Amino acid sequence: MSESRRQRRGPSLRARRRRRLFAVLASAAAMVLLVVGAFVWVPTLMQSPTPAAASAPASPVATPTPDPEFTPRSDAELLLARVDDPNVCAVSFAGDGISDTPVLETQGTLYAHLPSPAREGAVFAGWYTTPADAAAFTITQRVNGSRAVACTDRQITLTGAWKSPEENVAEKAKVPILMYHQFTTKPEGESGWLRGNYAFIGDFDAQMNHIATGGFYLPTWRELGDFIDGKLYLPNHSVIITDDDADQTWFDLAAPVVDKYKLLTTSFMITAYRQDPAPNIYVLQRSHTHDMHKAGANGKGEMVNLPADQIAADLETSASVLGVKEVIAYPFGHFNDTSKKGVAQAGFEMARTIEPGYVSIGTDKLALPVQRINYGMGVDALIGMIG
Repeated sequence: MSESRRQRRGPSLRARRRRRLFAVLASAAAMVLLVVGAFVWVPTLMQSPTPAAASAPASPVATPTPDPEFTPRSDAELLLARVDDPNVCAVSFAGDGISDTPVLETQGTLYAHLPSPAREGAVFAGWYTTPADAAAFTITQRVNGSRAVACTDRQITLTGAWKSPEENVAEKAKVPILMYHQFTTKPEGESGWLRGNYAFIGDFDAQMNHIATGGFYLPTWRELGDFIDGKLYLPNHSVIITDDDADQTWFDLAAPVVDKYKLLTTSFMITAYRQDPAPNIYVLQRSHTHDMHKAGANGKGEMVNLPADQIAADLETSASVLGVKEVIAYPFGHFNDTSKKGVAQAGFEMARTIEPGYVSIGTDKLALPVQRINYGMGVDALIGMIG
């Protein structure tokens, strides 16, 4: 067929198929572009703010409204918030002229941080469990370092009381300091020249029962010092219990009785001979010197043979063992002005002798008298001493 004839018949079948294929591919490409554009454009449209929203000012930040029911935590609660120990108790103080801040004490131990308020023209008469007890000066409800701490919901409030100086003097309080030594389980007592030193443990138990049930007040040594200075009122029904030497019979026989009746006692320990921990919370361990419980050159105790500096050095050693300076007991009861100077130089406030007598306002703090308990003395003898 000639060239002119093919041109008149139009494109060939192959060419027409090619054009159709191109058209299909072009349509498909257009659809793909349309779909992709929709995915990009629609989210953008949805996220774009309207002109009104774009120009609207930001909302102001809300200011909290104070809670009319909110009250700041008390000083006691703030103290408790600092500790996690569930046995710690916050003790608050109330009463006329009382401004002392709360203190923390630990339940199951003796009170150790009670303040001693002072007021012009008045004598402090102690802390009490209730205002009514404070007003009545109820001895059995007076709280001091002889009592174990006990609170409700980790808090307790004690109320202070006052006496006038005239009332304090009129009480004419005479405080006995009982002095025990060794103990025995033998009703007939021990033999030998120290027989008088050994109290029968049955008598000791009966005597402690009398004190525990007789409504007596057991002052601490700090209270005794304030009483002597005329700054603290003590009732006539007060008594201090002490033991000399802290020998094994004290630990084995007497200390369990003290614990049973929950009575504050002081054990004067010779720290060069033993350094045992206190057998229970009711036993205060105080100095019977470190190594001066022996005779000096003249046959009397070293306390009256050594110079004041050496006495002070020995007592410093004893205090470092016991962890406290407060009161000492003179070995054998021997003392003189040099002894007293050494005691004061070492930083001790009081010293106990073996001289018979009672402590009253104005007593020499470095020569405290005692009531000695010997073998064979029962409850009747004790009543004769302390009432």
